[in-house]
Amino acid sequence: MLYGKLSELPEREIQVLIERGGELANVSDTVSSILADVRSEGDIALRKYTQRFDGAKIDAIEISKDEVENAYNSIDKELIRHLEIAAGNIRKFHKAQMPEKMWFMQLVPGIELGQKVTALASVGAYVPGGRASYPSTALMTIIPAKVAGVRNIVMCTPPGPDGRVNPLTLAAAKVAGADHVYRVGGVQAIAAMAYGTESVMRVDKIVGPGNVYVTAAKMQIRDMAEIDVPAGPSEVLIIADDSAHPAMIAADMIAQAEHDPQAVSVLVTTSESLASKVKEEVIEQAQSTVRKEIVNSSLKNAAILIADSIEQCITLSNSFAPEHLEIMTKNDDMVLKSIEHAGSIFVGNYAPVPVGDYASGTNHVLPTAGYARMYSGLNIMHFLKVSSIQRISKEGLATIRDTVISLAEKEGLQAHADAIRIRFSS
Repeated sequence: MLYGKLSELPEREIQVLIERGGELANVSDTVSSILADVRSEGDIALRKYTQRFDGAKIDAIEISKDEVENAYNSIDKELIRHLEIAAGNIRKFHKAQMPEKMWFMQLVPGIELGQKVTALASVGAYVPGGRASYPSTALMTIIPAKVAGVRNIVMCTPPGPDGRVNPLTLAAAKVAGADHVYRVGGVQAIAAMAYGTESVMRVDKIVGPGNVYVTAAKMQIRDMAEIDVPAGPSEVLIIADDSAHPAMIAADMIAQAEHDPQAVSVLVTTSESLASKVKEEVIEQAQSTVRKEIVNSSLKNAAILIADSIEQCITLSNSFAPEHLEIMTKNDDMVLKSIEHAGSIFVGNYAPVPVGDYASGTNHVLPTAGYARMYSGLNIMHFLKVSSIQRISKEGLATIRDTVISLAEKEGLQAHADAIRIRFSS
């Protein structure tokens, strides 16, 4: 764990923290090979790689409606109730993001300009497996697509060694409204959704988080399908002053660390006393957490940094561009207004990242590794496309006729100019 005053730590160590990531190039060749194999061999390749990477021999790649229904019925009803509560909040938040489906404005008499918003025809949701099951990701990826009006929504998720998918993940897929569910994960799942196979429907866009191999695959198939955001190992940055509670901050850092050995937890604070107490709490809490081995490995990537001012905390945060940002200060609103780059922002002592992971309603599919500087987290607009509209009369065209003709001729496009002139030739 990196610990100390920002003014005293080697600049190179801070830069390494900020410039985290960069593993995509290391797996590029492996990913390319798998993508090409699935593209040419289809289901045969999916079965081969599922056995190699998941240890599962599978026959049927698509999970039947009956299997999904049986999984749903096997889940404790109280847990289903909580899935429904989370789903309701996610649905409500994303409905609030929906733009007007069509609008017009008058530029001048005779020229109306407008916009038409249309849902994508098909979307693929990737839901990770591996160290844990992620039913929450099924909700986060499928529900916004459903709210947007996407007609065909498919979900891919890796099976266990027995060839079966976690029943809770299948139950979440049903609650969210997936149309098709496939027992395939990893790079091969991304390839299947991008190219299509005998069993897996080809889609227009692929959303959802994954490991470095999945992220690299998503980046490589963009000539065939669009993606949401590059989403790799999870991370949190916490801005706090002496008004914050050390045990709460430590608990939030541990919660982030239990995701993955590559997860990153950072505290930047103006209080030396708080920093010291948080460090003690992190060490203590890490010893009693269930996923202790993963947490201790992840905490090697962690940092507790002491800044000279709250402005320095904000500057570091904006340079880091965290996936998750927590703000725990005396003046949260002032800090919030100064934030420029963050995937999702959690304000106040009682807004820890897990509420966004599960049930507040905001989306937990977010840009990591500094990509928040240029990408937004998953939202309703990821499932929509916008067409511009112009409705123009002869009167309206006359107002811009000379401008269009002049510019077209200047660019050497005579036919463009003639297409305007012909409308006034009689």
